[in-house]
Amino acid sequence: MFTGIIESVGRVAAIQTNGSNTHFKIESKISNELRIDQSVSHNGVCLTVVETGDRFHWVVAVEETLKKSNLGKLQKNDWVNLERSMPAAGRFDGHIVQGHVDQTGHVEKITDQNGSWLFDFSFEASLGNLTIEKGSIAINGVSLTCFNSLPGRFSVAVIPYTFQHTAFQHLREGQIVNLEFDVVGKYIKQILEARF
Repeated sequence: MFTGIIESVGRVAAIQTNGSNTHFKIESKISNELRIDQSVSHNGVCLTVVETGDRFHWVVAVEETLKKSNLGKLQKNDWVNLERSMPAAGRFDGHIVQGHVDQTGHVEKITDQNGSWLFDFSFEASLGNLTIEKGSIAINGVSLTCFNSLPGRFSVAVIPYTFQHTAFQHLREGQIVNLEFDVVGKYIKQILEARF
């Protein structure tokens, strides 16, 4: 389990394909602290560390993950948000993030608001996911608060600290992002649909 509070930004140093799997070599300031078999969120996707080295680590994404996330579109030198799983004695500074991407979305517009940034996103509403006003969402693993919530659309405001300490600073209009909708909202929606 994660909280959506990003620890570090990593750079994709190499990409290798092995059958339907893709292996990513990530260079980051936390790579030296990782161990094999550890779960780490990469752009909001929970992946297992399979190898570590001096300032780098390797992870593997299976075909299903590549289809449902933006990892299959990563290229060498792209940036990813990294977060280790939450320690049991840790604080919930963001919200409950499972590292299971529900679907991808698109960056529709980025507006510099002279002190913060407004990001407008769209997503395929027919898949049944939704946001609520002032609800939580994880975008590329970053815990943020939604507003302007409409079917298939929402906005978030990004403060300078988040912008500078995540890969949000590298996002451009038209890019694909990973979306994980609030797990509590997903359970409530499922229960209501089953009952009514």
